[in-house]
Amino acid sequence: MAALSCHSHPISYTTSLQNVKKIVAPSISCSMQPGGQSNIKVIVNGAAKEIGRAAVVAVTKARGMEVAGAVDSYLVGEDIGKVCDMEEALEIPIMNDLTMVLGSISQSKGMAVVVDFTDPTTVYDNVKQATAFGMNSVVYVPRIKQDTVMALSSFCEKASMGCLVAPTLSIGSILLQQAAISASFHYNNVEIVESRANAADFPTQDAIQIANNISNIGQLYNRQDISTEVQARGQVLGEDGVRVHSLVVPGLPSSTTVYFSRPGEVYTIKHDITDVQSLMPGLILAIRRVVRFKNLVFGLEKLL
Repeated sequence: MAALSCHSHPISYTTSLQNVKKIVAPSISCSMQPGGQSNIKVIVNGAAKEIGRAAVVAVTKARGMEVAGAVDSYLVGEDIGKVCDMEEALEIPIMNDLTMVLGSISQSKGMAVVVDFTDPTTVYDNVKQATAFGMNSVVYVPRIKQDTVMALSSFCEKASMGCLVAPTLSIGSILLQQAAISASFHYNNVEIVESRANAADFPTQDAIQIANNISNIGQLYNRQDISTEVQARGQVLGEDGVRVHSLVVPGLPSSTTVYFSRPGEVYTIKHDITDVQSLMPGLILAIRRVVRFKNLVFGLEKLL
């Protein structure tokens, strides 16, 4: 990281009448000098995906970190800066060999973090490889299985290496979940309504997380028809009667709404995501924090 270096320069002048040199208050000039702390080197695995490209741009703009590697099976050999439509090339080609990229970057000094946007079938091996090269990982892989998370937790604990597994990188989504937990103690009815552009991920990880958070607290929701088999009433998540209704609405933002109600009152919490850029503040926070971890942490909310 660069350090700010400042120098003062006395300004002198000679009066024309008395030919006397006078010294007045000094001017100050500052410049950025290389400091003792190097940037966090970030390897983006899944760099050609929409979220991977957004991550490359966000890391490039963030202070104290830099893109050091880009891994994907698509657009191999292309400069990741050009793929991201950046003004200048980053001179970092997309490669499809994670081991080669990690080995190359491990030769240099300083901290490095692998950001994993791949899929549930490869994430365990990816984290193991990163750990073997002394690098911690940030994992954002929808539909990651609980067994995989447990296996990663055990592995990271034995290796004393850090990993953040984030079901969501959206800070707004986490705030919605926290508000839902607070509301769950005060309302007898709850319905989750979510919309996405396609039906591949229903119910979403967000809905599952909300249902898990407000279950097992001694509250039984929607008692009046908790045992109904009418499909239009939505899917029950968990054993406490939380219902989710999933809508496929292309063209509209990805949305999650939680309705709480009791006689005479309805409390509504809603969160919309209009662009993948909304995940970048959470990602940058995760990269900054994960370098200090010595075990697995589940959930970005642990960092807030």
